[in-house]
Amino acid sequence: MDISNKSKWQVRVAALLIFVLGVAAGALALNGYQRWSRSRAEGSRQQRFEQMLDRLQLNADQKTQVHQILSESREQLQSLRKESEPRFDAIRTQADERLQKVLTPEQWKQFQQERDANRGRERRGRPDNR
Repeated sequence: MDISNKSKWQVRVAALLIFVLGVAAGALALNGYQRWSRSRAEGSRQQRFEQMLDRLQLNADQKTQVHQILSESREQLQSLRKESEPRFDAIRTQADERLQKVLTPEQWKQFQQERDANRGRERRGRPDNR
């Protein structure tokens, strides 16, 4: 291999390496931003809740009781969600089976892709409390 060919390959490898590093840096930055924005949204939600409690002018005992009531309610709702989840899954499976009989294979595939995309958008808007 002559020097001209060797330097061309070195330039190509360097360009490829720079590209790969740029993609990796972009992916890491996006992931970091998403985590930061989620934690920031969660923090602002908690701040708004605390501000609401302040506007209600609750005394310390009332604040403690309100926090306890809401915490217990959240736990009960999470438990209920876990209990009912198998039934929801069974209904979804049944619906999928029925839809597959109506739709063509191409339509079914497209339906699944669009449904999954919609579910992804819905989940991004709220924290996962399971």
